[in-house]
Amino acid sequence: MSDRSVMKHRIVVLGAGYAGAYVAGTLARRLSSQDAEVTVVNAEPDFVQRLRLHQLAAGQDVDAPPLADVFTGTGVRLRLARVTALDPERRVVDVTDAHGVGQVDYDTLVYALGSHGADHGVPGAAEHAFDVAARPSALRLRERLDGLEAGGAGGNVCVVGDGLTGIETATEIAEARPGLSVTLIARRRLGAPLSDGARAHLRGACDRLGITVREHTEVEAVEAAGVRCADGTVLPSDATVWAAGFAVAPIAGAAGLEVADGGRVVVDRTMRSVSHPNVYAVGDCARAIADNGLPLPMSCASAGFTGRQATTAIIARLTGRQVAHTGLDYVGNHISLGRRDGILQPVDREARARTKFMGGRNAARVKAGILRTALWTTSHPTFGLPTRTHRVTTAPEPAGAATPAANPVPLPAAGQPKAVVPTGSETR
Repeated sequence: MSDRSVMKHRIVVLGAGYAGAYVAGTLARRLSSQDAEVTVVNAEPDFVQRLRLHQLAAGQDVDAPPLADVFTGTGVRLRLARVTALDPERRVVDVTDAHGVGQVDYDTLVYALGSHGADHGVPGAAEHAFDVAARPSALRLRERLDGLEAGGAGGNVCVVGDGLTGIETATEIAEARPGLSVTLIARRRLGAPLSDGARAHLRGACDRLGITVREHTEVEAVEAAGVRCADGTVLPSDATVWAAGFAVAPIAGAAGLEVADGGRVVVDRTMRSVSHPNVYAVGDCARAIADNGLPLPMSCASAGFTGRQATTAIIARLTGRQVAHTGLDYVGNHISLGRRDGILQPVDREARARTKFMGGRNAARVKAGILRTALWTTSHPTFGLPTRTHRVTTAPEPAGAATPAANPVPLPAAGQPKAVVPTGSETR
C-alpha cells in the first residue's frame, strides 16, 4: 500500500479519435485521481470528426473542438506529439513534438491510433490523389475544388473507391458543387453489399446528382490530369479522390505485438492484446471479433463498442472486480448521400444486408443525428458518468516484469448493458 501513495498507475492513450477520446475521458472520470493518471498522446490539438471529412472537403463547416477543451474537468493530461515507436517490454512510447524527441512511460497502454488512407501501391496515387482520411488532406482537397470553381470552367472530379467513404464523398461533392463533373469508379457493382432496394436507391441518387458511375473498373495508375484504368481508358480528372481502402500504422507490429489484417492488433474479447496483457487496442487499429463471430469492420460504431469494452475491462482489472463483457455488435451501415438523402441498411447476424432499408430524408436525418450525438458524447466525456470514482487496487509492476498471459474471461450474466456510444455510423 505504501507504494501506491507514491506511484500512480499510469494509463496512456495513444490517439484521440472517437475511440481514444472516449476511453480517456471515461477512465479519468471513473478511476480515482489519487491512484491513477490518464495521459492522451495525439499529434493534432483538435478533435477531428473523421466521419464528416468528406463534408469538410465539399466546402461545409465542420466543428473541430480543441482537445484541451474536450478534456477540461476530467484530469486527463494532453501531450501533443506524434507517436514514432513503442517498446512494450520497457513500457515506453517514443514520441516527437515541437521540442524534439521524447518518451512517455506507461503501466497500461490503450492503442487507439486509428487508420489512414491506403493507396495499395497504385502508381501515382500518393503523388496525385487527395483523400478524406485526415483533416489536412481533406482541407487540401477543399482548396483544390475551390480553385476549380473559381476558374469558372468547371472541372472533372474522379472518386476512386465504391466503399461507403467513396460513395459519401462523391455524392457530397456533386451536391455541394454542381458545377463540377463527378465520376465514381467502382471495382464491382455499385453498392454491392446493399440490398436490392438500397442499391436501386443509391443508383437513383447518383443519377439525380449527375454522377457518372463506372462499375467493374480497376484503376491502374493515377496521373496528374487523369486516372488510367486497367482496360487502357484514361479518365480526365482535375482532382482525383482516393477512397479505395484504409490501413493502420505499422507501429504495433514493429513493436512485437501480435497483429493481423495489415497491422491491426489482435485482441481478446476484452480488447486486451493477446501477446501483451498490459496493452489494449480499440477502434480501427484493433482486430476484434464481434458477437456474430466475424471481425468488426473499421467504423465509428466499432470505435464505440471496442472503447466501451476496453474501459470496462481496464477499470475492473485495476479495481479487483470481475471483467464483464459489453456488446460487440455490427448492426448495419448508415450512408449519407448529400445533405438531404441517405440510406440506413441493417444487416443480419452473418453481416448480410436485410431486405428492408430506410432511404431518403428520414435516413439523412438519422445519420445527421448520429454524427451530432457522436461529437457531443466525445466532447463531453464527463456527462452521464457516476461522480463516484473507483480506487485502484492493483499496484503497477516494474517495467520488464513478467506478465500473465491474456486469458479469456468468463461471459457476464444475461442482461449486461450494451455500449452507450452511438452505434451504426459506419463509413468505411
